Amino acid sequence: MSNVFKADKFTPHSTQTNLYSDLFTNFTVHPELSDIVLKKNEDSVKQALRNLLLTNKYERPFNPNFGGNLRNYLFEPISAVSQQGIQDEITTMITNYEPRIKLISVIATPYPDENAYAISITFYIANVNTPVTFETLLYRVR
Repeated sequence: MSNVFKADKFTPHSTQTNLYSDLFTNFTVHPELSDIVLKKNEDSVKQALRNLLLTNKYERPFNPNFGGNLRNYLFEPISAVSQQGIQDEITTMITNYEPRIKLISVIATPYPDENAYAISITFYIANVNTPVTFETLLYRVR
């Protein structure tokens, strides 16, 4: 049996420069080091972006304007006006609250049968020259 080293999410990548780091939201523990694992660079920024999209205004103590009101759009009839409103709201949130991102495009694709919107955000991370695409699905819970 060969001793092939296999990298996983717990293995630090020494060739990569860490610009940004953040904790996993479920506080994953490293199996050998018994320490909390960090998300780094692109994954860290994507997690922050997801948190920003899922936060409504007035949810954060001492920062009532943080976030947006995307949930309100999910209870409106799906239309071109709602679609444009979601895109504008996301653009405003990223511009105001995520300085690590240089936004390229925001696309909200409606799925009327599922009462949902597929969100695709393409951006550059500061000091990185490759574009990154973040995709998520916004849907009603109730």
